[in-house]
Amino acid sequence: MRITIIGSGNVATHVSAAFKNAGHRIAQVYSRDMQNAALLAYHVGAEAVNDLKNITADTDIFIIAVKDDAIAEIIPQLSRFKKLIAHTSGAVDMQVIQNFTEQAGVFYPLQTFSKTKELNFREVPLCIEGATEDVTKELEGLARSISNNVYRVSSAQRKILHLAAVFACNFTNHLYTLSQQLLEQNNMSFDTLRPLIIETADKIKEHSPADVQTGPAVRNDEQTIQKHLQMLNNNPKLREIYTLLSQDIIKNYNTGNGDK
Repeated sequence: MRITIIGSGNVATHVSAAFKNAGHRIAQVYSRDMQNAALLAYHVGAEAVNDLKNITADTDIFIIAVKDDAIAEIIPQLSRFKKLIAHTSGAVDMQVIQNFTEQAGVFYPLQTFSKTKELNFREVPLCIEGATEDVTKELEGLARSISNNVYRVSSAQRKILHLAAVFACNFTNHLYTLSQQLLEQNNMSFDTLRPLIIETADKIKEHSPADVQTGPAVRNDEQTIQKHLQMLNNNPKLREIYTLLSQDIIKNYNTGNGDK
């Protein structure tokens, strides 16, 4: 399939590589920054463009992988080609494309991406939605060519997935950052926590997160919790976060005993 990539960021980079490795042809890569467009285009054997006026009709599908607030302004300039258009956003409704064409879809990879870290795209869940059954089948076929985990997901379901992903990934990573800052302020290395983080994440491969929750809050260990809060007296932000999370864990488990 001939594919035009709109965007040059983390998602665009990984998706483009996956398409190329699967034998698809990347026709063009668009970015407002010509240097970024050229770099990605070089790696996938495509033409780089930094002006939407230079986009050509020599493609089967446009994959839009840009910031959410930029999607709507791009679609009118692509719909004139009468080709399939799909965005990769977890939070933007498919209707944004349908306002201009029924050749509309969503191609949402449920994963966190960094340009500098390779991953096995075969394991990446791809959430597919099409304005028509024909579009859905076409997107499904494209998705299965690069991933073993393809799901039909409505816009409403995808937004819930995206929200859940923010809790599971973005917020969790921010807590890692807070942990790192706390350690560094006390002349200790974040490396000491890495095995704990890996083991915690490894547990949920086979268990429900609720079943493997540990810590003072799940035990309702008020003495330890109060000691921690006293240690955070000079850091109101961390104290507030610690209190909120601890209270929610206590409420969720409603237990005063156990050995977790």
